[in-house]
Amino acid sequence: MIEVKNIRKSFGDKIVINNVSATMKAGQCNLIIGSSGSGKTVLMKCMVGLFEPDSGEILYNGHSFTEMGVEERTEVRKEIGMLFQGSALFDSQTVEQNVMFPLDMFTKWTQQKKQERVNEVLARVNITDANKKYPAELSGGMKKRVALARAIVLNPKYLFCDEPNSGLDPQTSLVIDKLIQEITKEYNITTVVNTHDMNSVMEIGNYILYMYQGNKEWEGSNKEIIFSKNERLNQFIFASEFLQDAKEMRMLEETGRIPHHRNIGDTPQS
Repeated sequence: MIEVKNIRKSFGDKIVINNVSATMKAGQCNLIIGSSGSGKTVLMKCMVGLFEPDSGEILYNGHSFTEMGVEERTEVRKEIGMLFQGSALFDSQTVEQNVMFPLDMFTKWTQQKKQERVNEVLARVNITDANKKYPAELSGGMKKRVALARAIVLNPKYLFCDEPNSGLDPQTSLVIDKLIQEITKEYNITTVVNTHDMNSVMEIGNYILYMYQGNKEWEGSNKEIIFSKNERLNQFIFASEFLQDAKEMRMLEETGRIPHHRNIGDTPQS
């Protein structure tokens, strides 16, 4: 579990994060959403220690990350996996070399043990027969899978994903979302996802934190978001008429007024 308590962060005179608190639990996908400039990226960077908050506290399983020294923070970071927006694979290294990189950095395992672990996580993200390929030979979806394999190779307790669906087509995005969700539950990871993808919000958002101009505007689950009356949130999530209609249809489904999974264009039964 990660707890964010009254975090405040400014750059010069500009307040970017204003007294934000949130609790992100293990075994669920915790999403941070908001438009550009809302503060969601800065909040995530504060959570992993790339930025120091001006005030407030970040706790990992009850231990104050904010007050830790360098050595203690290093130990926590060993338990953190990162899935970067652009995958951030090393172009000059093969798939297996990319995935093995954290093992080379942080373990003293034998080469055989490292190879076994690499093969294990590549199989978990459904990558086979690609160990010796280079990133330039992979599709965008495969690069994300490899990056996800690298993020979980050390069996982290915490997984941070920065725009994991950036640059992917809708179908591939759903596949990546499902993988993240499955791995989160399977290994009981506290997963934090920074995203603009509304499919991700509706599909895997166990907990959703909506940021607006540095403030926590709303929090809840993907089921609760359907019934939210927060105007800013609704304008952000359900911006188009199509999505507004989809919201209304889902509300009717959830209240049992129409059968589930009826297509939006279908004529209601009398």
